[in-house]
Amino acid sequence: MFSKLVIATGNEGKYKEFTEIIKHIAGGDFAGEIVFAPDTAKFAVEETGKTYAENAMLKAKAWAEKTGLPCLSDDSGLEVMALGGAPGLFSARIVYGREIDKVAWLLSKMKGVSYRRARFSAALCLCVPCEYTLITEGYCMGNIADFPAGSNGFGYDPVFIPDGHELTFAELPTSLKNDISHRANAFRKMVYLLK
Repeated sequence: MFSKLVIATGNEGKYKEFTEIIKHIAGGDFAGEIVFAPDTAKFAVEETGKTYAENAMLKAKAWAEKTGLPCLSDDSGLEVMALGGAPGLFSARIVYGREIDKVAWLLSKMKGVSYRRARFSAALCLCVPCEYTLITEGYCMGNIADFPAGSNGFGYDPVFIPDGHELTFAELPTSLKNDISHRANAFRKMVYLLK
């Protein structure tokens, strides 16, 4: 597809997850270098969009302009039905601090709540400088666990149990998570559009 593709993030965990998803889903169709640009790792783009797609596009376009290379970005969040869709767009910054603080915040809000349906939502944006910009969305439905479990992944993974499974995202094998996740579902659509 591309000789180089920049993952527009300063988060090394997210870069690793994207790399694994791209290799798993695109396979031989993508033979290029997937770049985590440490010199741009501190390059912050203010997420002023009102949707995941708007935020993903802001980041992809800014990184593409900075690097001159095709850039793939995402914006994603956890939407808990009993909380009216919160934390949603504010998932990454509902609580500033360690990842465990976000999980603790969520579980405190869910204390005594029996309806625990939720979904992870993601929007991906691919910006190829001076050519085109593509946006796709993906979802993964599930439930919020009563307590955190597992050490793989990041963010809310330890408390999200995807439909059809009894383990949290943080307990599932990485290959399985990368097959069913919201980012994987959005990336499949991206590959389809590129083909």
